[in-house]
Amino acid sequence: MSQQDTTQEHSQAEELTEEVLEQEAAQDTSEAEGTTEGAGASETIARLEKELQDTLERSLRAQADFDNFRRRTRQEKEDFAKYASSKVIGSLLPIMDNFERALDSSRETRDFDALLKGLEMTFRQLEQLFNQEGVQKMETVGHPFNPELHQAVMQVESDEYEEGIVVEEVMKGYTLGDKVLRPAMVKVSS
Repeated sequence: MSQQDTTQEHSQAEELTEEVLEQEAAQDTSEAEGTTEGAGASETIARLEKELQDTLERSLRAQADFDNFRRRTRQEKEDFAKYASSKVIGSLLPIMDNFERALDSSRETRDFDALLKGLEMTFRQLEQLFNQEGVQKMETVGHPFNPELHQAVMQVESDEYEEGIVVEEVMKGYTLGDKVLRPAMVKVSS
C-alpha cells in the first residue's frame, strides 16, 4: 500500500472522527431537548465507530506492510552487495587452476619453455575473461595527458613528443565501460 493510500485512510479516519463527534453533540442536544430519536443516533454512532476502527486497523496493517517491504528491500541490497562478485570470481577459478598446474609442472620438470607456454596460455585466458566482462586496457602512449585517465609519475624531456603528451606507460590503466577502474601511471613530456 502506498504512502498516498495511507494518507487517504488517515484523512478518512479524521473525517469519521469529526462525524462521530458531531453525532454525539447532536445526541447530547437531543437528549437535552427530550426527543425520542436517541436509538437511531446511537446506531449511527456505533456504525461510525466501527468504520473508524476498521480504518485504523487498515492503516496499521498498511504501515506494517510498508515496514516489512523496507526491511526485505534492505536485506536484498545487502545480499546483492555481498555476492555481486561471485560470478567473476567463479570465472577466475579455472584460471587459478591453470596457474597452479603450470607451477606444479615446472617444479617437477624444471622446463622453462613449458612454464612460459603455460603462463602465456593462462594470460590469454585471463585477457578473454576481462574482454567478456567489458574490461579494456587504455591506450596511452602518444596521447595527450588526461588527469581523469592518467596518473603522472614523472615528467621527461622528449624530442619525439610535444609538451603534455604521454611518452611512456609505467603501469597499464583499465576501464570498465566508461568508468576508470585504474588510471594508467605514465611519464609525460615536458
